Amino acid sequence: MKVAVLFSGGKDSTMAVYNALENGEDVRYLLSMKSANDESYMFHVPNIHLTDLLAEAMDIPIISVQTDGVKEAELEDLKRGFEKLKSLGIEAIYTGALYSVYQKSRIEKLGEELNLKIISPYWHVDELEYMRLIVSLGFEVIISGVAAYGLDEKWLGRKVDDECIDDLIKLNEKVGLNLAFEGGEAETLVLDGPIFKKKVRILKDKKQWYVDSGLYIIEEAKLEEK
Repeated sequence: MKVAVLFSGGKDSTMAVYNALENGEDVRYLLSMKSANDESYMFHVPNIHLTDLLAEAMDIPIISVQTDGVKEAELEDLKRGFEKLKSLGIEAIYTGALYSVYQKSRIEKLGEELNLKIISPYWHVDELEYMRLIVSLGFEVIISGVAAYGLDEKWLGRKVDDECIDDLIKLNEKVGLNLAFEGGEAETLVLDGPIFKKKVRILKDKKQWYVDSGLYIIEEAKLEEK
């Protein structure tokens, strides 16, 4: 089946690419929604500018759609992206949705309108098993944003490995933090993995901290041979 993946560069959309390839799908495109609104309800924002580089790293063509990120209106921008994919022969779209009914229901509604199958392979996955799987597969994931009690500035840029997951388990027991960040507690970025032909090397970065939340911004990066 000719498919595309709704792609942000974070762990979940990257895992959706991985799952599609593992299922033998013909992954023709990635679709990146580039929102001008940091508070977008639908779309991942931190380091979204790197999706072109990540697509090159995986050797998959990417289509980018700009959106103002206005609640509900941003769905019209997503629809434009879906219509473009449909015109290119895409039959199904994979997403990295885990638990957000808000996002999944709206994406599926657009799919129904355009006769595109929507596949969310990790919907309602066990969060701990999922996080361990990402690490065990060899994906290099870093935390690019935090917005939850217990996640301070030291977490920005931290690699998600088994030690990191162990610390998240402790926070979960203490404050109820979702282990896969499905409550918006954190954002991630994938730099390398088994589906990457090249890996991302960070050349210039900065941290921004706002009292109780923060971002890890990559200002310059390049691809390196593996």
